[in-house]
Amino acid sequence: MANTAQAKKRARQSEDRRQHNTGMRSQLRTSLKKVHTAIATNDKKTADASFREAQPIIDKMVSKGIIHKNKAARHKSRLNAQIKKIATAG
Repeated sequence: MANTAQAKKRARQSEDRRQHNTGMRSQLRTSLKKVHTAIATNDKKTADASFREAQPIIDKMVSKGIIHKNKAARHKSRLNAQIKKIATAG
């Protein structure tokens, strides 16, 4: 365990940040799950709406440093491609 006042404060801050980041990451996963569920049911309208709601959340996670910008771009690109696939199939 930390001995100095500085180390104790850093330990507190780290724990607070860890819990905050966990909540943020959970929010991201939930938004992605909603889009994936809509895609799985072949419901283009719902998938489109969920994707529009998920995009700012994904971007927010990048700005907060929760995920890397390339990971965010990959998520958005793949989800968009899957939604477009529904449109051509249906």
